[in-house]
Amino acid sequence: MHFASVRLITADFERLAGFYEQLFGQPLTRYTPTFAELRTTGATLAIGHTSTLAPFGGEQVASPGANHSAIIEFRMADVDADYQRLADLLAPTLVQAPTTMPWGNRSLLFRDPDGNLINLFTPVTPEAQQRFAKQTAA
Repeated sequence: MHFASVRLITADFERLAGFYEQLFGQPLTRYTPTFAELRTTGATLAIGHTSTLAPFGGEQVASPGANHSAIIEFRMADVDADYQRLADLLAPTLVQAPTTMPWGNRSLLFRDPDGNLINLFTPVTPEAQQRFAKQTAA
């Protein structure tokens, strides 16, 4: 099995796609005016407008901005440097400034414009670094 992607459904495609482009400092690959992807080594973050739900049965399938149970996580090289670079962008929706968690990751938690929780993290303890080194090698 290979985990492929997470897709966020939004009512304001340009706002959400633009946020992620600013967050990661690179353009998303826009396949249509209502669907784009950010491909990473491990998986893909896809963003689709509510209109992209039509083939799945329509807009009642997913509700934009209604997620209250998932956290989308990105492993970063240096979360403290990312925080310094992004502090103004993230200030309105910051949940937690970089903090070292009990499991060894330094985590920055905030919400995207649709309210989805996003965690940028860097493994900082030897145990966490070893855990992610094994994951990368697999």
